[in-house]
Amino acid sequence: MVAKSNGKKPPRKIKQIAIYGKGGIGKSTTTSNLSAALSDMGYKVMQFGCDPKADSTNTLRGGAYIPTILELLRENGRVEAHEAIHEGYNGVYCVEAGGPSPGVGCAGRGIITAVQLLKQQNVYEELGLDYVIYDVLGDVVCGGFAVPIREGIAQHVFTVSSSDFMAIYAANNLFKGIQKYSNAGGALLGGLIANSVSGGYQRSIIDDFVSRTGTQVLQYVPRSITVTQSELAGRTTIEAAPDSEQAGVYRELAKKVEAHENSASPRPLDPRELRDWASEWSDQILAIERGEVRSSGALI
Repeated sequence: MVAKSNGKKPPRKIKQIAIYGKGGIGKSTTTSNLSAALSDMGYKVMQFGCDPKADSTNTLRGGAYIPTILELLRENGRVEAHEAIHEGYNGVYCVEAGGPSPGVGCAGRGIITAVQLLKQQNVYEELGLDYVIYDVLGDVVCGGFAVPIREGIAQHVFTVSSSDFMAIYAANNLFKGIQKYSNAGGALLGGLIANSVSGGYQRSIIDDFVSRTGTQVLQYVPRSITVTQSELAGRTTIEAAPDSEQAGVYRELAKKVEAHENSASPRPLDPRELRDWASEWSDQILAIERGEVRSSGALI
């Protein structure tokens, strides 16, 4: 728990970003390593977990869970925001919104409640934050999960995706939401973080998708056993293997997020376009595997 400060801090511009992605795609791993890398760069960072599983910040705290805002509300009826804020690696502030009791209520409600609580109590300004990073489940159709986009709470949205069709399908659905709210002051898309993409046709699929939807790849993050080893130890790669090549990839991502200023509304594919696009790629890969096509350097 973070002690409440009575001193006034000068106002500063806080960079608020939201990272979305299909469940299991490596979204929380990416977000936690980004938070750790930004903190190593000297920034004051809060990671705001918006998944009902409440496990976004675990690797920032040695694998330990923290009480969620909804849990505290159920137990006490009201919550001082500082009771729900816990410090993690290198001073990163960790918050978990939480969710309802199993089988009861809307999972997105925790995000709405938690965001309102922290805003009402002016926590971001009081802590003098430079970054607030919302880690949001991106494959659930629920109004609560759209809050960081719909309400313009986050200025920039990034999505984590692999080259697998269902991950791209989830990313394309997110693009639809961003496009829908973009004219009403909603958050805009900063780009796609390609996770578990080492090259070859996987990279070509991602590159083609972002080209067709009018966005960009912010960073390619290869699959690495270093990440698995670090998470089994309850830590981020930045903490557990700071000199590793993978940690360098996350630091490069942090520098790109730091430099990023201009986001835009994407051009999502409609269902038929997405299905036709996927079929074209399926045919290309099958032909390569059968030796019917000599692949170019981009597809090797």
